[in-house]
Amino acid sequence: MNPQHADSAAAAVSVSGSTQKSTETLRSELKNATDIEDYLAVNRSYLLPGTQSLSRHLTSLLHQKKLKRGEVARASLLDRVYVYQIFSGRRTPSRSKLIALAFGMRLSADETQRMLKLSGNLELYARCRRDALILFALEKGMNIQQANELLFAHEEKLLGTPGE
Repeated sequence: MNPQHADSAAAAVSVSGSTQKSTETLRSELKNATDIEDYLAVNRSYLLPGTQSLSRHLTSLLHQKKLKRGEVARASLLDRVYVYQIFSGRRTPSRSKLIALAFGMRLSADETQRMLKLSGNLELYARCRRDALILFALEKGMNIQQANELLFAHEEKLLGTPGE
């Protein structure tokens, strides 16, 4: 393994105090890499799993958070059958439905961003008014009803409603 990569990995962990590297750090390391295998080996734990399906990821989150699908359906304001179909992989939800599901699963903003990335959707973007309101609600630990009140007050489209 290239010592430069090992040093930068250790620096990212010690500087931030966490086990995460920013996308910018990863991009910089990738740009400067001379060997892709070194880069992949050093950054394995920071990369999104390429083979994990959305349904498998959601099921993993369910177990991790000790939730039941029915609870998630109620808390997300989504139809129970539809939620079960998402978890089984039979339905591909829209970005808004996934965000509603994130509220139903009580995901953090970071967990929501990861789920959106994994599903192939755009992450929530703080420059977008509606996304900023949703991020604020996630950061403050609001439930979907509180988030919808916030969205409604700012004349933005609600979550967990038919026709999204």
